[in-house]
Amino acid sequence: SVSEFILLGFPCRREIQILLFVLFSLIYLLTLMGNLSIICAVWSSRKLHTPMYILLANFSFLEICYVSSDVPKLLANIISQTKSISYAGCLLQFYFFFSMCAAEGYFLSAMSFDRFLAICRPLHYPTIMTYHLCAQLVVFCWIGGFLSILVPATLMSRVPFCGPNIIDHFFCDLGPLLALSCAPVPKTTLTCATVSSLIIFLTFLYILGSYSLVLRAVLRVPAGSGRNKAFSTCASHFLVVSLFYGSVMVMYVSPGSRSHPGTQKFVTLFYCMATPFFNPLIYSLRNKDMKDALKKVLRAPTKV
Repeated sequence: SVSEFILLGFPCRREIQILLFVLFSLIYLLTLMGNLSIICAVWSSRKLHTPMYILLANFSFLEICYVSSDVPKLLANIISQTKSISYAGCLLQFYFFFSMCAAEGYFLSAMSFDRFLAICRPLHYPTIMTYHLCAQLVVFCWIGGFLSILVPATLMSRVPFCGPNIIDHFFCDLGPLLALSCAPVPKTTLTCATVSSLIIFLTFLYILGSYSLVLRAVLRVPAGSGRNKAFSTCASHFLVVSLFYGSVMVMYVSPGSRSHPGTQKFVTLFYCMATPFFNPLIYSLRNKDMKDALKKVLRAPTKV
């Protein structure tokens, strides 16, 4: 049986690998800083102690966990000669990465539900979206993400690996792992495809329906600052949704596909690194309250 896997990553000349290491390290550090800034801004500003920003702070923490589940190993393998990962480490990386991926879909759904209530049911919003309900949504998103991937991860742990152990990817992705199985595993492939498709399409359709109702409500509001603020907030949310789901749908609707590994790496790299990197910029640049809170956070150390 296989005791470790070799992650090929991005095989290229040493000079290009060093350039990729510097580039990916910079993006990773900026992603951590951007999402930590949002968490600190929400934590320090009483004005942001509302369900919308509590969900956003949890979403930013999720992005930190999400990007940290695979990028550190990617960076280590770029400068390493062995590029290996243990069998247990590979399965753990698979489980945590896709749990975070599922939790991200749930958080985006919860945030769309919050915006739907705030814009379409403004009079009932304070009584419906209480701190208690917000806490329940946060707990559901976190626990739901980990429970959703429990069955696929358990099935993947039973897949027999006895032949080649080289994964043509930069992390333990579903398709490349299934391709290394030394025996057909149709039930595992079908279960993983079903679970990933249900999570992706159910959350996406719910988000799409919520924002369609929000857009209809916003267009009925007379032109002015209120309409512009509502449209700006929802536009930033939907932009994040488009970045995430646009790339994820390309990959995991048919997880057994072995074609075009270069394209798979590029698309996976986009939603692994680019989406968590752009999210803080999208949410902070299009939100006046968030920008004011971030300015206060950045000024605090200089005053001390």
